[in-house]
Amino acid sequence: MNALSRICSWLLIPALALCCLSATAESRDDAARALHLLGYLSVDYPATVADGQVVDAGEYNEQVEFLNVLKGLISGLPPQPERVTLEQGVVELHQAVAQRQDGAQVALRARQLAAILASAYGVSQTPAITPDPARGATLFAENCSVCHGPNGAGDGPAGMGMEPAPANLRDPARMDHLSLYDMFNTIGLGIEGTDMASFADQLDERQRWDIASYIAGFTANAGLKGEPIALSELASLTPAQVAEQRGDDAAALFRAQRAQPVAQKRAPKQLIEHTRQTLEQSLAAYRAGDSAQAYDLSVGAYLEGFELVESALDNVDADQRKSTERALMAYRQALQDSLPPEEAAQRLEHAALELEKSAKLLDTDGMSASLSFISSLLILLREGLEAILVLAAILAFLRNTEQHHAVRSVHVGWGLALVAGVATWALAAYLIDVSGAQRELLEGVTALFASVMVLWLGVWMHDRRHAAAWQDYIKSSLVSGGGRLGFAVLAFFSVYRELFEVVLFYETLWLQAGPQGHSMVLAGAAAALVLLLGLAWVILRGSRKLPLATFFGLNAVLLCVLSVVFAGHGIAALQEAGVLGTRPVAFFEFDWLGIHDDAYTLSAQALVLLAIVVLYGRSWLSARRKAAVSV
Repeated sequence: MNALSRICSWLLIPALALCCLSATAESRDDAARALHLLGYLSVDYPATVADGQVVDAGEYNEQVEFLNVLKGLISGLPPQPERVTLEQGVVELHQAVAQRQDGAQVALRARQLAAILASAYGVSQTPAITPDPARGATLFAENCSVCHGPNGAGDGPAGMGMEPAPANLRDPARMDHLSLYDMFNTIGLGIEGTDMASFADQLDERQRWDIASYIAGFTANAGLKGEPIALSELASLTPAQVAEQRGDDAAALFRAQRAQPVAQKRAPKQLIEHTRQTLEQSLAAYRAGDSAQAYDLSVGAYLEGFELVESALDNVDADQRKSTERALMAYRQALQDSLPPEEAAQRLEHAALELEKSAKLLDTDGMSASLSFISSLLILLREGLEAILVLAAILAFLRNTEQHHAVRSVHVGWGLALVAGVATWALAAYLIDVSGAQRELLEGVTALFASVMVLWLGVWMHDRRHAAAWQDYIKSSLVSGGGRLGFAVLAFFSVYRELFEVVLFYETLWLQAGPQGHSMVLAGAAAALVLLLGLAWVILRGSRKLPLATFFGLNAVLLCVLSVVFAGHGIAALQEAGVLGTRPVAFFEFDWLGIHDDAYTLSAQALVLLAIVVLYGRSWLSARRKAAVSV
């Protein structure tokens, strides 16, 4: 082979690879379209015939046309052993429609063919991330209500005069024969021959699932509670199928849960597998040119999977946790930087290897008693340390200055934080689906707010470190209630920002420890609580022996350090939520101090340090000017 031939061969390799990828994507699209037509047939054909007679000629003819399209789609799919069965099944389905057979029987055949088709061509009928009907409500109002009406009754202003008219999404007889996947597919592909257009270009997959879940709520009793149903069933089955197999009560519960899917509680190994599978879907979307969907899936893969096992993995091998997290963030950044798919695939391969190592470390039916105890102790100690330091410093300061009314305000603040934290967790667990992104966004915002608050309090204390300045402030403002409110707000956010994440970590640990380890989990939490209370007592008792100026100065330093820590935690949380990207740099990492080897977190902490220098410099210059005037 000469040099020219070699060059041509090398050039052909990537071209062939691209062709293969394109063919794979097209085959999946055709399979999805075929599934869409089968679903549409199973829902709409039964209403076109009765007792062997056509009762709606226009709709009946449309079903026949769809069957002709379906034949072409099936015959054009890549060769698979099941394709012969599918082709024969479509022929039999066409004959059944031509003979005007019973609608229920035709619908059943269509559903059976759809199941074979999805399995043979790897078409996933399950969303990668639990649908959020609250997001779906906004998207429905923006994209669907103009035709279907604000309440989905098919009475939107743009739908007047359409033929056929927009579907009434509040019709139980129709909606009970549609699966969530059918709705998702219809939103993405539209319906040929009607004014129902495709929204695949305007809405990504997650948004279409969110809308589908919201639409399902039009015919559901949202108040029904019961055992969680698997997301795969909620997406692929219809209420009519559930009613036939399990009864009307089960169908009612099914309707309620597909309208408000329950986030599944999974063991660590399952969570890591969820991360791996979702990342594969992300890469497939990226190769298909859907960068937004790929990034959305990469964020969900981390937040709905690996993040929930981080605490458990930390207790086994903290270095492995960090390595895996870095690999996941590196893949996500590749998508954000629009790197070539091959490079993104390499980063994903590295992340998959790290996930596999993590899964092996957590691959156990239960933790030992000692590890359950230590894990539980470290979770509460790690997450509660910063809050206890802030609260103890504030309480010591107020008691030393005999501001007992303000002390009560602080207790009210952290008490309300406990109530709010538990209420938020209860809402997320039982009433609404708070996604991982929303959870991290909440944590990031509260951390940054707390950073500003403790910086303000540290500088405030430094300015009043002398007895005369403190007495002047007491007379002017603290007794009026403004200062007490600031302390109460800081106490609230210092506790609230930690509590929600503590509960989530304990949920994962509870599953991992198993029934035999539950007592040790509780014992570890109790031990951590005693240690935290002991730390608060040491600060309160030791502070009484310090001179006022020294005590104020130490408190100011402590709070300024915590301000830097909170800034690092806040930016890291926003990065995990996908709001900010990542920029790794050569630097050391210390999680407890919020220090990460990342340009964004380090920049935020540098900004806080600069603010400390400026504010304390201003305070120092002000003190010198006052001293000069007094002389």
